[in-house]
Amino acid sequence: MSEQPQARRRALDGLAALALGLAAAALAGMAVVQAWQVFARYVLNDSPGWTEPVALLLMGLAVMLGAAVGVRRETHFAFQGLRDALPGPLKAAAKALSRLIALAAGLGLTGYGLMLMIDDWDVAMAGAPLPSGLKFLGLAVGGALIALFSAERLLTGDFVEPATEG
Repeated sequence: MSEQPQARRRALDGLAALALGLAAAALAGMAVVQAWQVFARYVLNDSPGWTEPVALLLMGLAVMLGAAVGVRRETHFAFQGLRDALPGPLKAAAKALSRLIALAAGLGLTGYGLMLMIDDWDVAMAGAPLPSGLKFLGLAVGGALIALFSAERLLTGDFVEPATEG
């Protein structure tokens, strides 16, 4: 393998690792926000209004970033039993079709996510002092990563995950 594809692969490995780390941080943040909500409600008897919208924002980020990594690793939902039962050329075509569908979905999520985010940016989020458009950040960023990782898989063919050290 030449140096350029290896460098691109390492860069996308890093991007996938970053996305997974951010998804994990969003999940941890969501747990902290929800813990604060419970503590404030039942111990302080003063339920903050910002916890629900912030938890939903973090959940959206976690889900979409995690989904993008799933697309890169091809561990996302698929009918693999059907694809694997097909003969060689049809199996390759089914795999390419799956990657094309994921690419189109990623582009759609990105486009509509950005449109919704921009449309809703000037509206205040109910309960939190944030722009309401942030609700769609995960959709836009996750969709872009899904499209990028799908395109990588489509253009490079079969991709083998780097061996993990252990």
